[in-house]
Amino acid sequence: MPQLLLEIFSEEIPARMQPGAARDLERMASERLKAAGLSWDALTTYAGPRRLTLVIDGLPAATPDRNEELKGPKTSAPAQALEGFLRKTSLTQDQLVERDGVWFAEISSKGRATTEVVAESVDDIIRRFPWPKSMRWGTGTLRWVRPIKRILALFDGAVIPFEVDGIPSGDVTEGHRFMGAGQPFAVKDFADYRTKLERNFVLLDAADRKLRILEGAKAVCAAKGLALVDDDGLLDEVSGLAEWPTPILGDMDPQFLALPPEVVQLSMKVHQKYFAVREPGKEGLAPHFVVVANVEATDGGQALAAGNAKVLSARLSDAEFFWTEDQKVGFDAWNAKLKDVTFHAKLGTLAERVDRIAALAREIAPLVGADPAQAEQAARLSKADLASGMVGEFPELQGIMGGYYARLAGQPDAVADAIRDHYKPQGPGDTVPTAPVTVAVAMAEKLDTLVGFFAIDEKPTGSKDPYALRRAALGVIRLVLENGVRLKIFDIARIAAHIGAKIEFPLVAFDGTNGPEFEANSAAYMKLTSAGLDHYGRETALNPGATALLAFFADRLTVLLRDKGQRHDLVAAVFALGDDDLVRIVRRVEALAAFLATDDGANLLAGYKRAAQLLKAEEKKGPLPEGAVAAGLPNQPAEETALAFAAAAAASAVDAALESEDFAAAMTALAALRGPVDAFFTAVMVNSDVAEERENRLKLLGQVRGVMNRVADFGQIAG
Repeated sequence: MPQLLLEIFSEEIPARMQPGAARDLERMASERLKAAGLSWDALTTYAGPRRLTLVIDGLPAATPDRNEELKGPKTSAPAQALEGFLRKTSLTQDQLVERDGVWFAEISSKGRATTEVVAESVDDIIRRFPWPKSMRWGTGTLRWVRPIKRILALFDGAVIPFEVDGIPSGDVTEGHRFMGAGQPFAVKDFADYRTKLERNFVLLDAADRKLRILEGAKAVCAAKGLALVDDDGLLDEVSGLAEWPTPILGDMDPQFLALPPEVVQLSMKVHQKYFAVREPGKEGLAPHFVVVANVEATDGGQALAAGNAKVLSARLSDAEFFWTEDQKVGFDAWNAKLKDVTFHAKLGTLAERVDRIAALAREIAPLVGADPAQAEQAARLSKADLASGMVGEFPELQGIMGGYYARLAGQPDAVADAIRDHYKPQGPGDTVPTAPVTVAVAMAEKLDTLVGFFAIDEKPTGSKDPYALRRAALGVIRLVLENGVRLKIFDIARIAAHIGAKIEFPLVAFDGTNGPEFEANSAAYMKLTSAGLDHYGRETALNPGATALLAFFADRLTVLLRDKGQRHDLVAAVFALGDDDLVRIVRRVEALAAFLATDDGANLLAGYKRAAQLLKAEEKKGPLPEGAVAAGLPNQPAEETALAFAAAAAASAVDAALESEDFAAAMTALAALRGPVDAFFTAVMVNSDVAEERENRLKLLGQVRGVMNRVADFGQIAG
């Protein structure tokens, strides 16, 4: 079947926009062609420094003929309804068919040539393309990321004729700006297109460009006995800057190695897009760098390397100046400057934020095994480097530079490490700190962010999260789970109340007597506070932010567990119990998943569903019977008696297992109910005509449901 080849050739596309552009082109082309009734075998998009390319194999020559029947209004419907249906179908009343008192429209249309559909689709795609930033040029009205120079559009080897804002389609493209043949050239299909581009020093696929950069960089390093410092982010960016990337090894002044390696590497990466280099078997960096040129220089790149070395020296000289000057200033002066920096209009200055974080870190420290004094000290110094010259020049080094300056100031390693790592984890792939002082400060920093913005009702909405609150909540959860910290969500709420008082947005009104009772029954706390009541059932001064924050943590934990393969319904079933110990919740979900993967678990779930349906039907008629289940009633089936004893035994075993947090044992105790439940439903009629028998059996099913619901709310589990 025919092949479609489309290329939109323009001036340089920013590297950061290229991956998204390839995805958007694929999505938009797929949506429009499917809407026209077209299908295909394979669709691939490519993005590079000067071109977006789409190739589709297996497209038919035309869209299929359409024959469809649309149901309209009843023949007795008001005239307005019929008129609307006629407008929708572009038919007249005599063209409608009446069946059983209803109007039907039979619509037939011949298929359209695929070239017509493609021409319309390309015009629409270009005009609606969602570039983060776009521009106009010349006298036209078209907007694109950079001026479009050419549009190549071929279907089955022939040009699809159309134009977009005066730019005609054709079969011509161009190679490398400097190393190419110097003239545009025509192509016949994708294979010819790709081959001729490579002959003209253009690698179409970003994966090929990355491979050429990586292999070339490692080769020039190996030739000098050096090793490349891997940087996947920089590799992704540089692959979008050069159509024919050529790595070159350059030299830097060794005196700059006295700077922290993060400063050197970041200066190379952010400002110059250079890769750092190291000596195998040694710590730190080597006095070299790898620059990726877009040409193959005749002198082997010597002039390019020398020129880039001069630029790098100028950058590192600035960094050296900031490094020296910062050491003359120190933390006291920096912290004083934070008093004049607003964190948020409703949340005070950065200095006030530091005070809150310090108080929080001291309170959290005993919960994570950290020294409270060190945690508070680290927190008080954690934001100081924001006022330093180095971080002013390189914002990406915040925290890192604070750690270096703290060591130079004689602070303990635990304090310096906490300052360095207190922003971690900053994303799903970031490492989680394990040092107790660092954990305390990192949690305090994120909790201050969460509680503050929830208190002033600046919560995330939809896809918008301007203050990165989802990332902060996930960071707290990962700190808790990956360090095995037995910190309850309720404890977080207590800490939140402490912060809230400091920012004059009280979250929970504690009177000094309800804390221990709530802590002993956090499930009751969550239910009461969601209703706006205290533990005595009285109204409490609960800011809506408190309840919303608890729900937000629950939602983030659900997302985290789902990403790890846990079913959403299992997470919901455990959360329904009102537990707020994150570590315990995760263990319970894992045990529940393992149990339901067995035959006993699957069959017992089916039995639970049957029992729950019966009980739900009876609840609609009135309250369920209460009291103990009787054994030894006249003519009582053996299966009923067996289930009564099994339920009682399971209740004791489940309670003991839950008390010791042995969730596997709790599931084993439930598994013992599988046989008695199956036998009961096989041999016993629940809705007996004898009232005493019916009530006893309903009590028994309620007992089974209650025992199982101590482990999880099985009613929320699909199956």
